[in-house]
Amino acid sequence: MTSKQRAMLRGMASTMDPVLYIGRDGITPGTLTQVEEDLEAHELIKGTVQQNCPMTAKEALVALCEATGAEPVQFIGRRFVLYRPSSKEPKIILA
Repeated sequence: MTSKQRAMLRGMASTMDPVLYIGRDGITPGTLTQVEEDLEAHELIKGTVQQNCPMTAKEALVALCEATGAEPVQFIGRRFVLYRPSSKEPKIILA
């Protein structure tokens, strides 16, 4: 992914609300299932690491990207954004 593509995705994510919350249990199998479904449906998702979570946003982003094959877009504070094109109908076209 190029820096221009990443910048475009960051701009799209700036207006999004988080759909994924990682709590004190960290990344569970249920979390991975939710991420897979959300990525297939939306391609670009924003998540938040709660205060009582043992992971940082960067650690959560790296772990989720490794587990799902997604691309890391950004992490700021407790929030992070990841992207993976849909296997059926890609909606976001990276130029």
